[in-house]
Amino acid sequence: MLIFFVFCPFNISCQSEKNERKNTENESDFEIVYYAPEIPKIAYFCGEKVDLTNYYLRERYDRELLSFSYWHSQIFILLKRANKYFPVIESILEKEGVPDDFKYLALIESSLDQRAVSSAQAAGIWQILAETAKEYGLEVTEDVDERYHLEKATVLACNYLKKTYEQTGYWSTAAASYNAGKGRITKVVETQQTNDYFDMLFGEETNRYVFRILVAKQIFSDPQKYGFYLKKEDLYYLVDYDLVEVDYSIPNLTDFAKSYKINYQLLKDANPWLRTNKLDNKNKKTYQIKIPKENAIKFNPKKVRVHQKNWVVNP
Repeated sequence: MLIFFVFCPFNISCQSEKNERKNTENESDFEIVYYAPEIPKIAYFCGEKVDLTNYYLRERYDRELLSFSYWHSQIFILLKRANKYFPVIESILEKEGVPDDFKYLALIESSLDQRAVSSAQAAGIWQILAETAKEYGLEVTEDVDERYHLEKATVLACNYLKKTYEQTGYWSTAAASYNAGKGRITKVVETQQTNDYFDMLFGEETNRYVFRILVAKQIFSDPQKYGFYLKKEDLYYLVDYDLVEVDYSIPNLTDFAKSYKINYQLLKDANPWLRTNKLDNKNKKTYQIKIPKENAIKFNPKKVRVHQKNWVVNP
């Protein structure tokens, strides 16, 4: 039996070709045809125009577009997680006066994994270093690490990005500073005599960084165009929870969780900034701890709110 299979992403029509039948009935042939996705002539980052008719910028963009387009397992998990975390991130970006495109920076940094830790020990969805967290007023101790607190970490990222934007006048350069550091950006601005990231030359990682954000934005704007099809019930969502204020020490978080009829795992999933099995609160600081509601623990497809309708085939 002869089977001819053609993979056709990007809405490009495909024609099968005739193949000679194998003599052995149980033997099958599979032919997979891959097409390169179309490269746009112009892209935009935070309203800044990127001219992709420039051959050098075009090649940098294309590298990331090809990488993302055929990275199926990762793009699927990113879409699912984005449905869960983007609503929180977007609302804070808007409140802080930072362009919405920066949600894709968080996606690039951590794959929206709230427990992500880099080789440099940057942590959380925004991949913040401990020194930076402390500089911007977040608590980083043995028991509490607010780099894993989505809302507080997002506010920190906004403040960091706004400072670089004020210095350079370009959001793209502010994004690059998140990867390279402000010191490196200052040096490049001085030596290359430009504030515009797209006119700058960096090392490999920073050279690719903003282009990865641009391509993530492009694919997430229309994932089905690139062959990514999800159903509504495939997406993740934040479960309903109650906020409990605590201004005392908790010697055992397992016992604390059980007192609210949940387990330790659920408590930690809702509050990844709690880093040990205790909360040593000698200064009687007030913390807000999320307690998942009992009826929210089991997955309920009716609770799924589709954040962007064209992410799914059945919104």
